[in-house]
Amino acid sequence: MFIENLMIAAQQVAILYVLVAVGFFADKTGLFTEKAARLCTDLLFYIVTTAKIVQSFLAMEYNAQTAKELAIAAGCGALLHIISIGISFLVFNKSPAGRAAIFKYACTYGNCGYMALPLASAVLGNQGVFYCSAVIMSFQIFSFTHGIWLMSRSETGEKTKFDIKKIIINPGTIAVAIGLPLFLLSVDLPIILNEPINYLAELNTPVAMLIFGTYLAHTNAKSALKEWRILAVSGVKLILIPLICLGLFKLFGLSGTLLTALIISASAPTANNTVMFAAKYGKDTGLASQTVAIVSFISIITMPIFIGIASVA
Repeated sequence: MFIENLMIAAQQVAILYVLVAVGFFADKTGLFTEKAARLCTDLLFYIVTTAKIVQSFLAMEYNAQTAKELAIAAGCGALLHIISIGISFLVFNKSPAGRAAIFKYACTYGNCGYMALPLASAVLGNQGVFYCSAVIMSFQIFSFTHGIWLMSRSETGEKTKFDIKKIIINPGTIAVAIGLPLFLLSVDLPIILNEPINYLAELNTPVAMLIFGTYLAHTNAKSALKEWRILAVSGVKLILIPLICLGLFKLFGLSGTLLTALIISASAPTANNTVMFAAKYGKDTGLASQTVAIVSFISIITMPIFIGIASVA
C-alpha cells in the first residue's frame, strides 16, 4: 500500500512538472514569456478560477446524507486552515519584509485541487473526491479572503487600510455564492451554460502551470537552497500541520474514508495559487515559485506516509 501510494503521488507531481517544463522552455525560447504570463494572471484569477469553483459545486449530487457529510468535511477543512494560519503566523511573523506573506501563504494553503483530488480518487474513489471537494470549498473561502488580505497588505511597517470590499468581493467568494445555491437546490444548468463553465474550468491547471513555469525560468535554484525558510515551510506544511490535524480529527471520532480524505488534503504541498497571488499583488514571484517547487518535490515522500497512517488509524 505504501509503495502504491508513493507511485500515485509521484505520478501526480510528475504530470504537474511536465506542464511546468513546457512553460519553462516556452519562456526560454520566447514563445510564452513571463511578461505574457503576467498578462494572463487576471484571466486566470477572475474568470478561470471562478469557473473552476462553480464547476466543483455543480459536480456534487445533493441529498440529506451528502449534505451532512459535506458539512463535516467542510468544517474540518475550515479547522485545517485556521490551524495553518495560526502556525504560519507564529513561525514566519518575523521573516523579512516582502517574504513573510509568501511563507505564511505557502504554509497555510495546500494544493487541494490538483494534488489532493486525483490522489483521493485513486486511493479512495468517488467518496474520497467528494470529501476533498468539501475541503476545497473552505480553501476557496479562506484563500480569497484571508489570502488576499495577507498578500495585498504592506509588510514595510506602515499602517494599511483594511479594505473589506476587496476581502468580500473577489472571485472566490462570488463563485461560492453562485455555486453553493446551485448545489443545495440541485440545479441542472442548461448545456449552453454548463459546457462553457466546464471549458473554462479545465484551463485552471494547465494555465496555472504554464505561468508557474515562466516564473520558474527566472528563479535561481541555488539561492532557493540557501533560503532555510523554504525548508521550514516544507516541514510545517508537510509534517507538522498534517500531524496536528490527524490527532484532532481522531479525537473527534473520525475514521475510515473521511479521515483519510481529510489527511490527504491536509498533507498536500503548497498551492500553485501562491505564485498567482504573488504576481497579482506584487510579491516576489521567484521566491513563490521556488517555494512551491521544493515543497512539491518533498511531498512525493511525505504524502504517502500520511495516507498510510490515516488509512490504518
